[in-house]
Amino acid sequence: MDFPFDPGKVTMYKKLKEIENRFEDLQVYLSDGEVVAKPALYQKYAKEHSDIQDLVETYRVHEDIRLRIEEDQKILKENDEELKEIVKEEMPLLKQQLEELGNRLKMLLLPRDPNDEKNVLLEIRAGTGGDEAALFVGDLFRMYGRYAERCEWKVEVISHSPAGGMGGFKEIIALIEGKGAYSRLKYESGVHRVQRVPVTEAQGRIHTSAVTVAILPEAEEVDITIDPNELRIDVFHSSGHGGQSVNTTDSAVRITHLPTGMVVSCQDEKSQLKNKHKAMKVLRARLLDGMIQRQNADISQTRKNQVGSGDRSERIRTYNYPQGRVTDHRIGLTIYNLENFLDGEINMFLDALSANFQSAALSQSDAGNER
Repeated sequence: MDFPFDPGKVTMYKKLKEIENRFEDLQVYLSDGEVVAKPALYQKYAKEHSDIQDLVETYRVHEDIRLRIEEDQKILKENDEELKEIVKEEMPLLKQQLEELGNRLKMLLLPRDPNDEKNVLLEIRAGTGGDEAALFVGDLFRMYGRYAERCEWKVEVISHSPAGGMGGFKEIIALIEGKGAYSRLKYESGVHRVQRVPVTEAQGRIHTSAVTVAILPEAEEVDITIDPNELRIDVFHSSGHGGQSVNTTDSAVRITHLPTGMVVSCQDEKSQLKNKHKAMKVLRARLLDGMIQRQNADISQTRKNQVGSGDRSERIRTYNYPQGRVTDHRIGLTIYNLENFLDGEINMFLDALSANFQSAALSQSDAGNER
């Protein structure tokens, strides 16, 4: 029961009317006893109804205001001067509301990222900067953890590699489970640069270090099919600080995906089965991410220029401790509230990045319609 229209051949408002009709059909289906008796079908219709509800409600408000403007325009042609003055006063506001609702409708009609509702595999790795980079991996992991806590999302560490010495991590991988997690965090991929004076710096000089963040949508088995014959699975002793054995059994797991050469290791659990399960989660997410990266490379240079490609090598943000400053280089946004930002108060940046991306996508859509 997909919508029977070709977006390239019909006007936006014809499309909206057809979506409204579909919405009304769905409301009928959801109150049908035969549908209610089939949980899978009911859930399918309920999700579709929920997905288009905001669009339909916005369209209905838009139409109410458009009709009010039409009525007001008729009044302006009549002889009732008192009524005409009232209409003249309200007309500018109505037109402004109509324009804003029209822009919102265009946004809501943009194709949705199919991964937006997925959970997230968060991977943070130390780059240049030695101990300082490793410490900042820990700082960023805490920042995302605090943000997840505010969103009431669940965070589960999949694997981590302690840096030793000053502390921090060479690498940490975690699963973040929560509604819309990927849609909120997907623009965080890239190089995060930190500028601060290390504890060991006697001269008070500022050092610059870098950390790489990767945000991957969690892949289900239906998203990525992996042939077991294309995997090499090795088991080995888990090792902790200084190379000492953590477990007395070969519980650590290393999985190699032979077609791509991709290698994933997990040793955090004492159970070999649990380590294998976690490693497969990471492998599926990385393979799905590779597919997404290849697709994005073919889609639009405009989008990449507006909000960045999400390339792991692209510097996206700088955290300057002496100035208490955070700057996102893709959108030119700077705030002087580093402490709160690192405590998970990152919504301002996430909102700005999302709005920037939507604006770029809308411009691209409008340009495509003009051709």
